[in-house]
Amino acid sequence: MNSQLFMQLKGITPNELQFLEQLTGSMSDSQAKNFAMLYTSKRKDPQDILIFTLLGFVIVAGVQRFVTGQIGMGVLYLITFGFCFIGTLVDLINYKSIAQEYNQKVALEAANMARMIN
Repeated sequence: MNSQLFMQLKGITPNELQFLEQLTGSMSDSQAKNFAMLYTSKRKDPQDILIFTLLGFVIVAGVQRFVTGQIGMGVLYLITFGFCFIGTLVDLINYKSIAQEYNQKVALEAANMARMIN
């Protein structure tokens, strides 16, 4: 049941789906629906992170860090021009792991909120 809620997410990976299924396995149907609503509103697609990282080369370094809630790193990237573009290049290579880390954090927060609501 719960996997059907998540299969329609844009850019979902098998690892992310498995993580979400484990996280919501013990939830009731209403809790799982609340979780899905909370999670989908805050989740970031890895392709979006890639686009924000590319913007770091062209416009403002660190946009991808601001978007994922890493304000301190975003300011550091902004001041140092993405660590002289080396940090931005590393983020281009690791954009999927940046999105996965952010999405896991958001999923845990959403799971706690969904359990508290019901």
